[in-house]
Amino acid sequence: MTTAHDFSATTIDGSPQSLADYRGKVLLIVNTASRCGFTPQYAGLEQLWRERRDRGLVVLGFPCDQFGHQEPGDEAEIREFCSLTYEVSFPMFAKIQVNGGEAHPLYRWLKKEKPGLLGLEAIKWNFTKFLVDRDGRVVKRYAPTDKPESIAADIDALL
Repeated sequence: MTTAHDFSATTIDGSPQSLADYRGKVLLIVNTASRCGFTPQYAGLEQLWRERRDRGLVVLGFPCDQFGHQEPGDEAEIREFCSLTYEVSFPMFAKIQVNGGEAHPLYRWLKKEKPGLLGLEAIKWNFTKFLVDRDGRVVKRYAPTDKPESIAADIDALL
């Protein structure tokens, strides 16, 4: 059985990162963008991370420029924006695609495991969130409109 731990991605600093390194942790995987109406969710994601990381939560941010060209910068610009604007300290990754033929393998798997409304797999917009349990299984998918604080109870149940 495939789990989130079977995938790897490139960090925002350009290093390879195996998700197996997060085995035993609860993961909140989010496709992000710096110029989106939902961008202020970075603050809520950071708060979830800071308040729960000692209990085993890891928030993983995956910048994506597939929705309205709202993530036009390169990795250095994205990292600087996140750090200076929202003091993001949770792990961030290099920009990826989440839909289409060039979609990152992790996102192809996440969408298959937890399709959205009406069974559609495609990510509809920035800040779609996937909650993954300590065993690497996808538990729930959240819409971009679901604010980080509104999903805290689901996270706490897994912690």
